[in-house]
Amino acid sequence: MKKTHIKTNDVILQTVTKVVFFIIIIFSIYLFFAGHYTPGGGFVGGLMTSSAIVLLLLAYDVKTVINILPVNYINLAAAGLLIAVLTGVGSFFFGVPFLSHTFGHVDLPILGDTELATAVLFDLGVYLVVIGVTLTIIQTIGETE
Repeated sequence: MKKTHIKTNDVILQTVTKVVFFIIIIFSIYLFFAGHYTPGGGFVGGLMTSSAIVLLLLAYDVKTVINILPVNYINLAAAGLLIAVLTGVGSFFFGVPFLSHTFGHVDLPILGDTELATAVLFDLGVYLVVIGVTLTIIQTIGETE
């Protein structure tokens, strides 16, 4: 028996997805940056970003999402892992234990006194790894040949 793929017209889902996608992305960025002092961080922010992209995959087909976001998620995960490891290795250059955290304050023109921390770099690595691994798994499961 031959399977036929019926293309449905999901106008409502696609319209809502266009708006909700950006809301989820903004919330994931908020979670990413808020994670240093409150619950959140790279892992939760990465999961939220992945969920936004999965919503795109549900509303549209895989080819459309690949045209919109032409990202190789395996390379994204590898880049995130490299950033996370380099953040930890960087502490050796200053004679402190692996993954030691440091921070400093910078006066930025619009934001004023802003704290810059190495934990944000590590969280960025985790964020990219979570997005890369999650979407690689989901796209691998969802592939139909």
